Amino acid sequence: MAFTLDTAALGLPALVIHGGAGTFSTISGEEDVARLTAGLEEAVAAGWSVLEGGGRSLDAVVEAVSALESSGLFNAGRGAVPTTAGEVEFDSSVMDAETGAVGALCAVTYPANPVRAALRLSERGGVPDGPIILAGSGGDRFCEEEGLEQMRPEWLTAGRARAAASEEGTVGAVAVDARGRLAAATSTGGRSGQWPGRVGDTPIPGAGVLAEKETVALSATGTGEAFVVAGFAHRVAWQLQGGADLAAAVTGGLEAVSSLAGSGGAIALGPAGEMAAGFTTPAMARAWRGPAGAAARLYPS
Repeated sequence: MAFTLDTAALGLPALVIHGGAGTFSTISGEEDVARLTAGLEEAVAAGWSVLEGGGRSLDAVVEAVSALESSGLFNAGRGAVPTTAGEVEFDSSVMDAETGAVGALCAVTYPANPVRAALRLSERGGVPDGPIILAGSGGDRFCEEEGLEQMRPEWLTAGRARAAASEEGTVGAVAVDARGRLAAATSTGGRSGQWPGRVGDTPIPGAGVLAEKETVALSATGTGEAFVVAGFAHRVAWQLQGGADLAAAVTGGLEAVSSLAGSGGAIALGPAGEMAAGFTTPAMARAWRGPAGAAARLYPS
């Protein structure tokens, strides 16, 4: 498989984000590249402000993903793509390795920032009794009862126009804070023209998102069905527990996805701030920051 891998020892604290993997065939020139790069940089800045102030990794990933959702530049939140019914449906998730908190929403339409709704759910119930995942009308009712901000139709219209360059994909963030606490968050508008009610890997712990104490925080993007069947995020964590390094574990997970005819990418962080960002597609929007500085990229380099 064609494969691109970025690795770095970022140190503590650290933040890595992605804005989806794909061909980026609709990017028409340097203006589109600059706009997407700026969107990544603004999201990193939102998350980094939490970490820089001594805040939790969980809050950092939520702020970063919320910025990506609100930008309208990526296929999540305001940039979400429509289903065959012409509507938008959001999937989102958060995981906190330190506390074990997890929350996810599938095929919801209500929240202006789906990742914030997932965070709110993670603060209720939890493992083992739940709920940790809510879908469809049940998820929307939860968002309304919690008083979360509602998505407005005009935001979606404007967002879709701006998101033309980012095509299909997902957004996500992983972080480790100054105390070594790991967290992850993922959000998506699904596939353009997907069947209503379709759910991919984004809201599935162990597939498209994972934060495991003293092991890894991970967010994936790509052909969700293959990531689900491969058990992608769990597969990466198990390889790490078996002695593989982060780069090898991410590579092995993406090889499993490729064996199912899937493609995409992932970002991952270890507890010491070691980073891996790999993808099998022609491009993946990704950015990162640690104490020594920051970077943002769209294409292999």
